[in-house]
Amino acid sequence: MKPENLQRVIQLRHELHQHPEVSLQESWTKQHLIDFLRQNTKLEIVDRGFWFYAVYHAGPDRKNVAFRADFDALPMPEGIDLPYASRCPGVAHKCGHDGHAAVLAGLALEIDQQGAEQNIFLLFQPAEEIGAGGEPCSAMIREHKIDGIYAFHNMSGMPFGSVNVIDNTAHCASRGMTIHLQGIPSHASQPEAGRNPAAAIAAIILAIPELTAPEKQQGLVLCTVIQVELGEKAFGISASQGDLRLTLRAERETELERLQQNLEKLAAALALRDGLTVAISYQDIFPETFNHKESVDQIRRAAKANGLEVNELTKAQRGSEDFGYYTKLTKGAICYLGNGEDYPPVHTFAYDFRDELLEIAVTLFLGLTK
Repeated sequence: MKPENLQRVIQLRHELHQHPEVSLQESWTKQHLIDFLRQNTKLEIVDRGFWFYAVYHAGPDRKNVAFRADFDALPMPEGIDLPYASRCPGVAHKCGHDGHAAVLAGLALEIDQQGAEQNIFLLFQPAEEIGAGGEPCSAMIREHKIDGIYAFHNMSGMPFGSVNVIDNTAHCASRGMTIHLQGIPSHASQPEAGRNPAAAIAAIILAIPELTAPEKQQGLVLCTVIQVELGEKAFGISASQGDLRLTLRAERETELERLQQNLEKLAAALALRDGLTVAISYQDIFPETFNHKESVDQIRRAAKANGLEVNELTKAQRGSEDFGYYTKLTKGAICYLGNGEDYPPVHTFAYDFRDELLEIAVTLFLGLTK
């Protein structure tokens, strides 16, 4: 990577870090990235509202290859002293998406100056943290018949600068589930006169180990209790409504769907038994992220050709990624660049994206354009 390009990208990363924005509120971030690309490259910029992409045109008879970076931040404070610390109270880039976006901008600089043999699409995506960005952005895959798409995530607990890969399932599917049970209030001295959802909520929680028993699954299946809200802080009133919030997670979407259906059936049966009404809603929906072996092999070759260490992973990441929306539509893969085996994990106060990874990631992506 050209030294002057690297310095621009480092500065860009610091600027993004200073102005973090949470999912679906990334207006400054998006515009700053667009301005950077317009000032420093001749690439075509396609603005799609809350997301955008840049295009290098090699020719109509060439393949269309895409690279994706997310750019949203987390609703948590900085927590450490940095010269480019977050200027937004309670919001910080604690997952490294500032680095991901800066890498894609660095790739844009290099491709604009060097050229490429293929049409290159650089997709800048919002709202990865809540799973709301991938699906709308996947329109680009359909509209331009993208032949392959790639992404990376920085990852602690892996050797610094290493490229870590896995075939097939790379990230579990997950979704947040809220089960709302509505009953009838009564005086606490006469609970039989009302309809209290406490027993139904307890029964659902107690059923979780059986529903997720490993011997009944082909892969990892989890159901995590996130929150229970029941009644009011009023000792004279028997609870009449409650919300049970769960996170469902599985390596295979088919098993996630089965778990969801079983929980819905159980909630409906318990509501009928106890004279309650039930309403169920979902949020933070992430698909299974599937890596195509052909695409992972290309990452392996590009990494080795540039002298980067390649490690094979044996288990899918439990955390979810909405990159899976893209690999449902075309070939592609996500890989992981090591932050260091003892480096602070993402989503913690001590974490910050390592600037030393910027050039490594751009080099890897450049290798995938050839």
